Amino acid sequence: MIPRLAHVIWVGGAPMPEKEAACLERNRQVLSGYDFFLWGDDDVEQLSAGLPQVQAFIEFARAGEITPQMRRVAERENLTPETVRAEVARGRMVIPANINHTSLDPMGIGLACTVKINANIGTSPTSSGLDEEVGKLKSAMKYGADTVMDLSTGKDTDATRVAIIGASSVPIGTVPIYQAIEEVSKPTEITADGFLRIIERQARQGVDYMTLHAGILLRHMPHIAKRKMGIVSRGGALTAEWMLAHHKENPLYERWDDVCDILRAYDVTASLGDSLRPGCLHDASDAAQFAELDTLGELTRRCRERGVQVMVEGPGHVPLDQIEMNVRRQREVCDEAPFYVLGPLVVDVAPGYDHIGSAIGAAVAGWHGAAMLCYVTPAEHLGLPDAEDVRQGVIAYKIAAHAADIARHRPGARDWDDRMSDARWNFDWKKQFELAMDPDRAREKHDATLPAEAFKSAEFCSMCGPKFCAYKNSQDVTKAWNEWVAQGGPQAVTT
Repeated sequence: MIPRLAHVIWVGGAPMPEKEAACLERNRQVLSGYDFFLWGDDDVEQLSAGLPQVQAFIEFARAGEITPQMRRVAERENLTPETVRAEVARGRMVIPANINHTSLDPMGIGLACTVKINANIGTSPTSSGLDEEVGKLKSAMKYGADTVMDLSTGKDTDATRVAIIGASSVPIGTVPIYQAIEEVSKPTEITADGFLRIIERQARQGVDYMTLHAGILLRHMPHIAKRKMGIVSRGGALTAEWMLAHHKENPLYERWDDVCDILRAYDVTASLGDSLRPGCLHDASDAAQFAELDTLGELTRRCRERGVQVMVEGPGHVPLDQIEMNVRRQREVCDEAPFYVLGPLVVDVAPGYDHIGSAIGAAVAGWHGAAMLCYVTPAEHLGLPDAEDVRQGVIAYKIAAHAADIARHRPGARDWDDRMSDARWNFDWKKQFELAMDPDRAREKHDATLPAEAFKSAEFCSMCGPKFCAYKNSQDVTKAWNEWVAQGGPQAVTT
């Protein structure tokens, strides 16, 4: 007997042509055991190669099984494998790891893990290309990005994405609506089936997590009119445009079960996009933002029910005093799904320096429970970031994430800082460079004024010189005190 195929999503138009129906029927044996198959005109080649047989990480975890990926995360996070398994099963941790991303070194995102950072790269319709974006990827990984999102909107996005995935050992995320829009003449022409086809194509290519703007609904539209800056999410604005043009509900929300079936087949993590995130301080924590958050809570539960790992994206511009409340509210509404925040920026008046203004907010968000921080670069609000912008954004956010780990009293988080303090006190310049988040920049700043090799062992820097160095003078004070104590001199001094 030929096993039954549980669920077929036909995306090549209705009704299914006889040729395609016959091919599907001939290959039902190949398809047996899969929860779904997205079947269209260009899928014959994939079918002949066979579909991935997947049991998702969250399903393994719920069954009490520890996978090699969970063990690797435990090793990297200094956790027990059982802790990782339990957190994945609970939904408080995700391991974005597409079955087709073969160069990936698995990592975890969640409350039990160190705070992670993401770097955004990608082409635009007006600049950059494949080589430049692969270069940005390598720069982001060099300086410590834990994940990278390819936000390409220019030409040849498939080729760019495949090249980035192939060159990356960290999880790669995407925003599928960008490619869906590129393949039609105008945003309102996209169809739900066309959108599903793009999601499946990117999943097949090896994308580890996808930002999906499924939470913005027609009933949220009245709230937007009250804002100073409306919708600042590109995906959110495009989705709203489609809904109002057709007077229909968000197609991703309507077809969410089908979306989940695709994600589960490749073990892609859903990253629920915050279409209505505030784009300025004025709009922070408003009715629009929190109405969408309630929908994201619903979608979180639906993901988990269908065996899909899920994290939730958060606001972009939030006053410093509102950040803790925003994190706490997300955790309550979304049942502690990992919170992935953009920034947030805590001021709106620092173009060119938004990586600094947002890193302040990111550190506070991480302290209070955000699991991953999406970096902001000096080019934010101004243009497409280049490789140097990527470097500065990554380092700013590594600082924020590390500060959050220390504030959360994560065991061992401060050991790195203590080693740096020892190196500074001992004038071990080479060790200081080695321990720096950006060793090249630290060495460059030191050598700008004292380049000779002899100064790598000097007991001063160019700021103070040998006479005014507090470290050296303090060491001399400590030495003199110890000698005095040894001689029995300080009898009248109490400690």
